[in-house]
Amino acid sequence: MTRDLSRLVRPKSIAVVGGGAWCAEVIRQTEKIGFDGDIWPVHPKSEDVAGRKAYCSIEALPMSPDATFVGINRHATIPVVNELAAIGAGGAVCFASGFSEAAAEDAAGENLQANLVAAAGDMPILGPNCYGLINALDGVAIWPDQHGCTRVDSGVAILTQSSNIAINLTNQQRGVPIAYVATCGNMAQLNQADIASALLDDPRVTALGLHIEGFTNLRTWEALAAKARTKGIPVVALKVGASDEAQAATVSHTASLAGSDAGAAALIKRLGFARVHDLPVFLETLKLLHLSGPLSKPTIASISCSGGEASLMADTALNSGLTFPPLSDGQRTQLADALGPMVALANPLDYHTYIWRDTEAMAKAWSAMMTPEIGLTLSVVDYPPENRTDWDCATEAAIKAHKTTARPLAVVASLPELLPHDVTQTLIDGGVVPMHGLREAISAAAATTQISAPETSPLALAPAQPPQTPCVLTEHAAKTALAFHGLDTPRCVTVHSTDDLTEAADTLPPPLVLKGQGIAHKTEVGAVKLHLTAADLPNAAKQMPTNSFLIEEMIGDVVAELLVGVTRDPAHGFVLTIAAGGTLTEVLSDSVSLLVPASHKTIREALDSLKIAPLLTWYRGAPPANTNAILQAIDALQAYVLANLNSLQEAEINPLICTPTRAVAADALIRKDMS
Repeated sequence: MTRDLSRLVRPKSIAVVGGGAWCAEVIRQTEKIGFDGDIWPVHPKSEDVAGRKAYCSIEALPMSPDATFVGINRHATIPVVNELAAIGAGGAVCFASGFSEAAAEDAAGENLQANLVAAAGDMPILGPNCYGLINALDGVAIWPDQHGCTRVDSGVAILTQSSNIAINLTNQQRGVPIAYVATCGNMAQLNQADIASALLDDPRVTALGLHIEGFTNLRTWEALAAKARTKGIPVVALKVGASDEAQAATVSHTASLAGSDAGAAALIKRLGFARVHDLPVFLETLKLLHLSGPLSKPTIASISCSGGEASLMADTALNSGLTFPPLSDGQRTQLADALGPMVALANPLDYHTYIWRDTEAMAKAWSAMMTPEIGLTLSVVDYPPENRTDWDCATEAAIKAHKTTARPLAVVASLPELLPHDVTQTLIDGGVVPMHGLREAISAAAATTQISAPETSPLALAPAQPPQTPCVLTEHAAKTALAFHGLDTPRCVTVHSTDDLTEAADTLPPPLVLKGQGIAHKTEVGAVKLHLTAADLPNAAKQMPTNSFLIEEMIGDVVAELLVGVTRDPAHGFVLTIAAGGTLTEVLSDSVSLLVPASHKTIREALDSLKIAPLLTWYRGAPPANTNAILQAIDALQAYVLANLNSLQEAEINPLICTPTRAVAADALIRKDMS
């Protein structure tokens, strides 16, 4: 059900239910931020709350409130929410705790939360167990504690699952203009994507930041991604609380390669969001997006008056995905003109201090670096706490260079505390991005390059309940099932007695492969023998701990071996892992994870990101693997997954032997519910 949150997030009237300190603080904070609508305290016994006339009941209110802060105990919250819904209120913040988050200590918590949702009906509610929201655009603070938000004309929206983290973020001193802050608590009725979608409806929001502990209702996340893309609003995700759900399966290599966070990472990438891993980078990324937008190219230029800073910048950017393009002849000419003959010209640039205090020369040098081929230019400047007059030239030069070139420029302090608040604001006013810390700046710039169009095909969703009686298919049965969906498999015969091995192999050309069936990891117990003739088979079979065998043709002309596997992940769907296969699987741990279904474009990008990618694409004169055949094999695996969503636990091809003409499944494993 889609609920209208517009009255709740942009209210004209606010009711506050309760008379305690929390409720009084809501009134004070709303007044402090400059709310010019109606504020109506509700308390059955008090005549006023925080200096405001109190109403004895919900029914006594002058009219239906747009937003209500319900600051009473959990049991009393439910009937109040029901009354609000009955009179057509716009929405409520449920502050009380003791609902589902306390179910381990109090079994009644789950039932109370279900009753709360039922009481709300179609009326939207935030929480329970949450602080609420701040709308700094319109001066709304349905918020029972201190915060650092001030009125802004436009800015970023931040949504967290933690009220305490939200408070900390509002008190940042990095110059990030915060338009909205909202917390979602238990998400009893509205999940994070629902709330975020409502914030995107405000055209004054320039970027969206999400602190995420877990994903629920993936269809709403797909809708949020599509909406953000349509509106041109970039999204930054800080995902924490990685679960072990993707590692529930322990038979295949895929589960261990995917790891606990693979599904979340693949989902964030699929949605087209940028992902960051700590709060400072979260804020710096949002600031960069608000002031400048995503980098147009993953290229940067660095300017500093110290060789040490230039080297540190280069090292910080290593493995970030950002590059420092070499200087063009035109840049060299302009820089030499501005800097003189004593400066070695390069990117990163150490311009020494010959032109320090010469604002015009500094701006000319900065401008020379800021070409259309550069996604972001960074000028490293650390301002001293006192006697900063000599550093005004760097601020003025940065602003002048930005105005001259209309290209994105950031002034970066190598130590975050050495970019004072007043300088930060001066730079912002001049269109320059102030950034606090080299690592934070590089990480933020790199994060913006992750923002992309979301995949349009719907995710394959895992059923809520896992398969009840999963069992492992034999290798032959697994290959047969996958071959039905188009997988290329070797010619083979199955044998259930050592006496029949030689005769059975007459139909297959040598060299042959003998495998023991019913064994998950065959190589570990010697249950795979290669390069055999028919006569070799009986002796090879005697060394295997089984009486069931698979004889196969041996695939030649091997270019590389891949692992391609899928594991069921209840939180994110089905995780598709592509990795170095065969004996290299554990050695290299070279893998990338996607979500089913993955497009050919996404799969090609994943293959190119592997360490063994050169082996697939003509390494040292060797013929390349047949990429189309690899894509067909992965398509076959995905087709099998889509046809068996309700029963599949995991499926794996390892190795997928890649040749110049084929991609052949040398081994396959399927674990699924056979009931």
